Amino acid sequence: MEVLEGLESNVRSYSRSFPAVFSRARGSVMLTEDGRKLIDFLSGAGALNYGHNNHQIKTAIAQYLESDAVVHGLDLATPAKLEFMKTFCSVILQQRDLKYRFQFTGPTGANAIEAALKLSRKVTGRQNIISFTRGYHGMSLGALAGSANRSYRTASGVALSGATFMPYDGYLGPGVDTAEYLQRVLTDESSGIDRPAAILVETIQGEGGINVASREWLQAIQATAKSVGALFVVDDIQMGCGRTGDFFSFEFAELSPDIVVLSKSLSAYGLPLSMLLIKEELDVWEPGEHTGTFRGNNLALVSATAAINIYWRCRKFSQEVRRMGELMRNGLEAIASKRANCFAVRGRGLISGFDCQTTQIAQMTTSKAFQKGLVVERCGPVGQVIKFLPALTIDTETLGRGLEIFEESLDEALD
Repeated sequence: MEVLEGLESNVRSYSRSFPAVFSRARGSVMLTEDGRKLIDFLSGAGALNYGHNNHQIKTAIAQYLESDAVVHGLDLATPAKLEFMKTFCSVILQQRDLKYRFQFTGPTGANAIEAALKLSRKVTGRQNIISFTRGYHGMSLGALAGSANRSYRTASGVALSGATFMPYDGYLGPGVDTAEYLQRVLTDESSGIDRPAAILVETIQGEGGINVASREWLQAIQATAKSVGALFVVDDIQMGCGRTGDFFSFEFAELSPDIVVLSKSLSAYGLPLSMLLIKEELDVWEPGEHTGTFRGNNLALVSATAAINIYWRCRKFSQEVRRMGELMRNGLEAIASKRANCFAVRGRGLISGFDCQTTQIAQMTTSKAFQKGLVVERCGPVGQVIKFLPALTIDTETLGRGLEIFEESLDEALD
């Protein structure tokens, strides 16, 4: 750790929350250099939905490397890219009656958000983007302009413009329909809000505190986007690729976004891979108009194809994710109900938030959990929500033990 303190920038964050040298990992368990064993409820901030070093996916990567196939090829056609697109189309899109074109962007989710906003402005000729309170979309300037957290925005050092924030579902309390409010201001010629190029939304706000939008609210937002000529863009960077039980987080609401943004667990192995799914009539790019050196990481495309073939060719995996999600949710709700504090549990599928109401309780709980053998992080406006992101492949015993450690840690934090 002295090396980190002496050589790495002060900007580092996770290594401060989890001060250890992690040497090995498999599935839902990580090992440290000094022999500690920790259950992982962080999953690479959602980039490891299929666990660490998934051996079936690793086999596909190893075989590809051993064949001397192209690893870096810009956006050139390769067998890896063609196979990924064919597999994704047949297994993911066609089974859901969805039709999109693929745009491979730079390697991060923020890169993909930038491309989505840029395309939305090109399609519509408009500038404004509607984003939502407590939303988070990345740290590059365009993505950050559409992100709500004040500390992140302040760190940019420049004025962030081009986005108008509207209240997310439930932000003003259960008695206020914020979708109706958005529709009103966008159709009122004297509201002072410019007609938007896009409405950018997360179906569940991860960094914002695990705020879950309802089916009805999301459908109303999509309808408003259509009525005012704006593109409806779903940020599925963290909540996509099975996290909520379905491959896409918006399936439960029967949405048909104009653009879908995917990253994090798209590669299935923690390798950088991001892309947009774009409705065909909106693909108005000129060749080379949006580019990048690391589009179409071939290793990541191979691992992504392997994951689709292993886990998504039938509905059994989705059903198992939902079952494990119910176990986690029920366990967290039981923990909350046994205590006098006003704790709240939110989520869907294998994403849950345990709202501790105060930063101090959440911080002390996650710190004690790490000492006891559990890696779990915080989110929310002031870090008051503990976010549970276990691997989708976690077994019942490991999930149960992780929840036991969390409960023990919470009790110690409350003493």
